[in-house]
Amino acid sequence: MKKLTFLLLFLCFGYGAAAQVEIGLMVSPTISGNRFVAEDKYNFEKENNNLRLGVGVIADYFFAQNYAFSTGLIYRSKGSEFSYTGFDENQNPYRAKDDISIQYIELPISLKLFTNEIAPQTILYFQVGGSLNTKVAAKVNDKKVIDGEKTAKRFNIFEASVMLGGGTEFQFGESTKLFAGLTYHRGLSDIDNKYYSRLLGDKNIALKNNGVSIDVGVKF
Repeated sequence: MKKLTFLLLFLCFGYGAAAQVEIGLMVSPTISGNRFVAEDKYNFEKENNNLRLGVGVIADYFFAQNYAFSTGLIYRSKGSEFSYTGFDENQNPYRAKDDISIQYIELPISLKLFTNEIAPQTILYFQVGGSLNTKVAAKVNDKKVIDGEKTAKRFNIFEASVMLGGGTEFQFGESTKLFAGLTYHRGLSDIDNKYYSRLLGDKNIALKNNGVSIDVGVKF
């Protein structure tokens, strides 16, 4: 049993030593929007997509020459401006508008597939996976507190999303790489912490994030 344990440890350490890990910094401006699940009578409409910022650290763990497990920690802002129809106590309709901004710490978990060189020192990559996100702050209409209540409480603490993207890497020197790409982020979970459900009196209302980011960075 001890021999088997030592053999497994040897193989694990040997594999980890052989694998290549590339760590980098990324700036990721995002065109952010929202999707709505609600009856037509509430008339949810996206007014504007907003430009939000993402920045963080990434790590690509290569388990084969052209395949890598990719993760990191990203600080990203999400949210857009949207309008909806509510009803007062006499069932008279009114229009309201909110501009939401929610900041998350993202933990991306994805697979990266790399091509061989398409030009000298240049390769393409494709990325598919998801991210687990934790809310750290939020504003509504550029306010942290409205009517004595923190606006961050309107939104759930956790969010899950899927991501699909691709880009180009350029080799500079022995170990430095620059990259640029596009990624589509699609929220899977409802970010509404029952605020809009209670406001409109409908538990079936859901609010989800959407976005397209331009990812630019350097790896070492």
